[in-house]
Amino acid sequence: MLPRINFGDIRFGQPEYLWLLVVPALLLLAWGWRFAARRSDARRVTRGRILPVASRFAFAGDLPFWLCLILSTAFIIVALARPHGPAIAIRQGGVDLVILQDGSASMRVRDVPGDRWQRSTRFLRTLGDALSWQEDRIALAVFARIAAPQIRLTKDPNTFFFFLDNLESSPPFRIEDDSTWDTNLELGIHWGLRLIEKDLELHGPSSNAQVFVLVTDGEAWSGEIEKSLQNAVDARLPVFVVGVGTLAGGRMPAWVPKNPNDEADPETPLMSRLDREGLQRIASVGGGQYF
Repeated sequence: MLPRINFGDIRFGQPEYLWLLVVPALLLLAWGWRFAARRSDARRVTRGRILPVASRFAFAGDLPFWLCLILSTAFIIVALARPHGPAIAIRQGGVDLVILQDGSASMRVRDVPGDRWQRSTRFLRTLGDALSWQEDRIALAVFARIAAPQIRLTKDPNTFFFFLDNLESSPPFRIEDDSTWDTNLELGIHWGLRLIEKDLELHGPSSNAQVFVLVTDGEAWSGEIEKSLQNAVDARLPVFVVGVGTLAGGRMPAWVPKNPNDEADPETPLMSRLDREGLQRIASVGGGQYF
């Protein structure tokens, strides 16, 4: 933080000492007269003496010592008067990033290098590297049909990168679980709001700008997102959407049943494509941007 003093609002606790400033003021006038006289004498001697070697005179002699003594006396008198006043602290603004990461089955589609999940974690690593981590904080929640908060708002980069290091290859939701095969964007945003509310409860209001970063392919097969988006707008939390995947798409991963007699849901699509139009609409309604 860089403090800035507003000199017009300075007040003195003991202003009766200020009259003593008359003494250093008179001494300063005498010092100025003595300095001017010295310079005049030096010029006169230089013009009047004819020597084979040019004479050299000190510019001010010992007068700088007396000037410092006069100024220090004046500062001591001002300090005795106990000046005080408001100071404006200029601080660099921080940001609270709440990342909502899609971890559903469609994020395992390989229409991007690696798959969509691995592409997402590389993006999150780049995003984490771009933060200063001085005032900036980051939180993370992963969602599919259900949501699982992973990191509360923290300034510790080790916590965030530890998550990326351990879940870089695949999401925390297993492909065998039925809940992995849905994308509930509504619940993801709902848990993002819960993370903000919990931080407010624990640490009080934050002076940082707070935003949601939704990373998904947009395959919202279930869940109503309008209500959660409205709650985010009411809380002045813009939703920035990052789409992962391609418009051409790719084949969904093979479904692995828990039990041999289980049958796949016939409504589960065999192909997954980036829902760019739907994600752009979410970003527009949420007051953010689509990337």
